Amino acid sequence: MSAGILYIVATPIGNIDDISARAVEILRQVDVIAAEDTRHSKVLLNRLNISNKLVAYHDHNDDYVSNKFVDSLSAGQSIALISDAGTPLISDPGYKLVKLARESGLSVIPIPGPSAITAALSVAGLPTDRFCFEGFLPAKSAAREQRLRELSKETRTLVFYEAPHRIEVALMSFNKVFGDERLVFLGREITKKFESHFYGNVADACEWLHGDSDNQRGEFVIVLAGVEPSSAAAEDQAEAFRIAQLLEGDMSLKRAVALASEITGVRKNQLYQAMLEVKSQL
Repeated sequence: MSAGILYIVATPIGNIDDISARAVEILRQVDVIAAEDTRHSKVLLNRLNISNKLVAYHDHNDDYVSNKFVDSLSAGQSIALISDAGTPLISDPGYKLVKLARESGLSVIPIPGPSAITAALSVAGLPTDRFCFEGFLPAKSAAREQRLRELSKETRTLVFYEAPHRIEVALMSFNKVFGDERLVFLGREITKKFESHFYGNVADACEWLHGDSDNQRGEFVIVLAGVEPSSAAAEDQAEAFRIAQLLEGDMSLKRAVALASEITGVRKNQLYQAMLEVKSQL
């Protein structure tokens, strides 16, 4: 008996017309559809006239259900995994199932389609040749700002998801860590009836949210410009210089420069010359 196939099926993030014909075909032909929230997914499947067996798959049962699904796949059944919206596994359950299926030598086939990440990036007006997805930031302000500080030298465009009740505090943290002039795009309720966009700096984004309470409703994708490479390099150089100056009191200049270079990644020769130039001016 041939093993079944696990399909990872993207579903609409808002507008039902965005679902692909291939996705509909797969959902109709599989033996089981695994959904994060069966009540939510039942609405979509009813609109598509799909009545296949629907089983819950979420963070609270993924270990048990993943093993059961792999047994079913091995026995020849095919399964489609969907999330509440968009592409499964992107800030949604599914990793354990896909990993276990791969380790079991089973076929895992993507059925691509809507994704809030790519939708927002395509209209943000910020660089898309290199970007990194950070998902949801920590809810507590201290942890959130610590994570943002870790990203403060990131030159790639940054993409975040955010809930309506935290969008305002998230932008306040952006302002605190990155400054109010960093460019940002906010995509609210993408592909849905009340979709809206904001493009501008962080300070103006805060004003946009305050200007209309409706702007704080719905799910958000935040696209934030990365730091300019020249600015990031200058910050690294300044930090390396500061470290070398501190270390020089306890060791030779060459040793201090070598350690500072190792810590920051700044080129040793470049840092050494900068230190010598400063000393020559004293």
